[in-house]
Amino acid sequence: MPNIFGKVFTIATWGESHGGGIGVVVDGCPPNLPITEEEIQFELDRRRPGQSIITTQRKETDSVTIVSGVYEGRTLGTPIGMYIPNADQRPEAYAEIKKKFRPSHADYTYLTKFGIRNHEGGGRSSARETAGRVAAGAIAKKILRLAGQVEIRAYVSSIKDIQAPASETLPSLEAVEATAVRCPDPTTAEKMIALIKSARRAGDSVGGVIECRVKNLPTGLGEPVFDRLEADLAKGMLSLPATKGFEIGSGFSGTRLTGSQHNDPFENRRGRIRTSTNRSGGVQGGISNGEDLVFRTAFKPTATILKPQSTVDTEGNETVLRGRGRHDPCVLPRAVPIVEAMTALVLIDHWMRQSAQNRTFRFGD
Repeated sequence: MPNIFGKVFTIATWGESHGGGIGVVVDGCPPNLPITEEEIQFELDRRRPGQSIITTQRKETDSVTIVSGVYEGRTLGTPIGMYIPNADQRPEAYAEIKKKFRPSHADYTYLTKFGIRNHEGGGRSSARETAGRVAAGAIAKKILRLAGQVEIRAYVSSIKDIQAPASETLPSLEAVEATAVRCPDPTTAEKMIALIKSARRAGDSVGGVIECRVKNLPTGLGEPVFDRLEADLAKGMLSLPATKGFEIGSGFSGTRLTGSQHNDPFENRRGRIRTSTNRSGGVQGGISNGEDLVFRTAFKPTATILKPQSTVDTEGNETVLRGRGRHDPCVLPRAVPIVEAMTALVLIDHWMRQSAQNRTFRFGD
């Protein structure tokens, strides 16, 4: 089903940008997991609109309510329903696009596919849908942290042509959250913020890249063929609005190396088999190898801009459209917690699948 993600730990999101609210149903969560609305709210606060001068000024508190599946602070093992109301809709700002297609947006393709669309804020194709993913991801993060001390950290590594210095270490949450742009390098962050402000003043937008690192991931997650770990991660990342690229480990830059330069040599570290380098990004043959998981996701410049653009209307007539409403001049700062959420959802699903395959049935020693 197109609105369900995962095979064992599954989520189903629902709701539109300017409807009554956004929601998600989480199924497959184990019982007795301690979880509170406050823990989920922490992640939603990182994603919510209106949090800084460089994001959309739509005012939404994104206050989450758990409506099922949790009793006295612990999960019941039954479906967990969560609801996030919309409070600051301005559908009148979208009146012009009822009959006009926004360039590089989902308007034309959505209408062609379904024959009907909710033009207010983009409806179901709006990035507002990701609030449900972040709420579900908070639960997945909690399981991973308790089960294996797994740490997931995403951060902005570049915006347009401004690139943060490369690092092989996992930045702290405090370092990522220290600036509005969520780049852990303060000097680079200042340049990024200035660039985003400049784009906003010009009525334009910019894109960039988010890097994600995961520590303490066990060996053995993923499958060797269709459900390779990197393939499911790519699907999770590229299912996010505005994404245009995914690479893991050395990615496209690895194509400029020879095999002898690119291979990760194995070594024995105090009885544990590890690799001395990590150009594979923590995945070999579709299966996690125990090294840090490292991947990057590319986000295009925000499609809605305030400059006049040529387009056509629903009758095929050529016309001009000037974007209205409240939009992010750069989606990356708010996309950081969304990337972390989707990473957690992929990893917990594969962890549960691995556990079901190798631990449920015993056929001898």
